[in-house]
Amino acid sequence: MARRRSLPIRALLIVLAILAVVAVAERLHIIPPGTLDRLLGEETHRPRQPRKQEPAEPPPPVVARPADRIDYAEVARQLDGIRVEPEKRKGYQREEWPHWLALDGGCLNAREKVLIRDSRRPATLDAKGCGVKSGDWLDPYTAERYTDPQMVDIDHRVPLEEAYASGGYDWSREKRAAYANDTSDPLTLLVSSREANRAKGSKGPEEWLPPKRDGICLYVADWVLVKARWSLTMDERERVTVGNILNDCRASAGQQR
Repeated sequence: MARRRSLPIRALLIVLAILAVVAVAERLHIIPPGTLDRLLGEETHRPRQPRKQEPAEPPPPVVARPADRIDYAEVARQLDGIRVEPEKRKGYQREEWPHWLALDGGCLNAREKVLIRDSRRPATLDAKGCGVKSGDWLDPYTAERYTDPQMVDIDHRVPLEEAYASGGYDWSREKRAAYANDTSDPLTLLVSSREANRAKGSKGPEEWLPPKRDGICLYVADWVLVKARWSLTMDERERVTVGNILNDCRASAGQQR
């Protein structure tokens, strides 16, 4: 019996000796600090210091360019006439909006016509006169210049999916084709860089604006005029965003007088 009782005592003494050695080694910096606490299950949890967050800088204000010559009173009048309704994006299919057609029966489709119209110098055509080989285009969204037509897209200022969600879901195929290939109004279609056009996608001004800050006022004003011309609607968020931007643009234009 005496031998059985001595075994737990010996084990306890061994454990205490080990802990003492660990404590001394920790004090002499032989082992990392806190080792003894971890062995005893008493590791202290220090609260993490919160990261110091830098205050977010507000986006730079929009800048109205005198050269834009925006009639803010007319844009506001057109905006007031646009109905505010929820969007209906379900059911959109790009194939149901035939685009890059030659609706006049000629060999130049809508894409080629916009390339010719927007080139800053006379565009060079192929031997048949049906395709653009080169030109000089300035992307209004980024101010980048291009001479190769393969490096640019033709942007629907109000994207096809946005037009569908804003009332085009109820249009005939013929009216959708007329919108998708509209070269009668220079506001509907424009030349832009592929990167900017694809970053924009089907987003409205509440989700995407041109990275070139002094191009925002004209972009939003033209957005309103295209929606008004085609009797398209706006949802509440879009309407508030557009209204606020135009107010800022009008104030900026007033400060330049």
